[in-house]
Amino acid sequence: MNPLQKRYVERSGLGQIAARVLAGARLDRQDGLTLCRHPDLLAVGALANHVREARHGNIAYYVVNQHINHTNVCVAGCKFCAFYRTARQPDAYVLSPQDVERRMLEHIDQPIREIHMVGGINPALPFSYYTDIIRTMKRVRPDVHVKAFTMVEIAAMAENFGMTVEQVLLGLKEAGLGSIPGGGAEILTDHAHQVLFKGKIDHRAWIEIAMTAHRLGLKSNATMMFGHVETLEERIDHMILLREAQDGTAGFMAFIPLAFHPENTRLAHLPKPSAAEELRMLAVGRLMLDNFPHIKAYWIMMTPRVAQAGLHFGADDLDGTVVTEEIYHRAGSTSPQMVSTRQLIDLIEEAGRVPVERDTLYNPVSQEIGRDPAGRRVPRARPPHEGTATDLGVSP
Repeated sequence: MNPLQKRYVERSGLGQIAARVLAGARLDRQDGLTLCRHPDLLAVGALANHVREARHGNIAYYVVNQHINHTNVCVAGCKFCAFYRTARQPDAYVLSPQDVERRMLEHIDQPIREIHMVGGINPALPFSYYTDIIRTMKRVRPDVHVKAFTMVEIAAMAENFGMTVEQVLLGLKEAGLGSIPGGGAEILTDHAHQVLFKGKIDHRAWIEIAMTAHRLGLKSNATMMFGHVETLEERIDHMILLREAQDGTAGFMAFIPLAFHPENTRLAHLPKPSAAEELRMLAVGRLMLDNFPHIKAYWIMMTPRVAQAGLHFGADDLDGTVVTEEIYHRAGSTSPQMVSTRQLIDLIEEAGRVPVERDTLYNPVSQEIGRDPAGRRVPRARPPHEGTATDLGVSP
């Protein structure tokens, strides 16, 4: 942080927190609440940006990926969800392995490195369904990384099939599962669990399944859905629980704050969090989660332009090309269904960052990473990328 930025942050009233951040000290619960309530968002963002640049320099990551939601049939009945259907509803669906193969083949000409798959808790599906889906994906694209099934889905499999969580994870891993997405965490408190998603596992089970996965060699992400019935205290408690779990396993790759989309849910009367609140949660996450390598500005939820701004509020990753995401679009997301690699690169470069294509585990691909004179990681060369998708208002 340069002297001018430091003075600005100090004059905003964040001098004590800034001193701890610059000294590499861990922030506590009260610090987190101060950051959530502080009137100067730009000062909070400047502090988070310092941490982000100290870790990642000017790099911003993206991945070429495809989302597939295998079923919308779910028995959890979460109040915040616009995606789920009962088995008897006319628009309920389950994708067969052949359906998944067909969806993948529609984009086989694109260099997709990751398949991201999540869906509803559907008790009618046998365990073989999940392993067959994974094996199908690995057959169609042998080198693809399969990131699939939230902690909630894994818990349901264990219960439905009379298996331990470890047995479920080992079976999925043997079939080709590479890592686990961060969904289903919502807000990791008893209050939110009782009000919003009583039909799903609580925060203790979510954390324990994540840590079990990490011990078995499966990395994961962690989300936080905010802007519904939770308090600011619960947001910070959520982050501290994740931080403590990360101290134990170091298995979380990225933290992803997700603004609640109320449209078409039983909470449609609630206002959607503002773009400023989305940027603040990126920044607070970067400052509180000192042991998380990455903070993701998930453009599907935030819109590409807000996610782009997030690259200066603590985020170092925009996620990827996505291709056909259904869960958040059912809840009113107005972002496009996919973007091209060219558009992601344009978004990153317009933000003054250096684009680096990554794989799921954040290994750079097609680029050699070096160090600049300040010791920060930078790409030495970047090959051209091509692709077309829904226009975002940036050059193709």
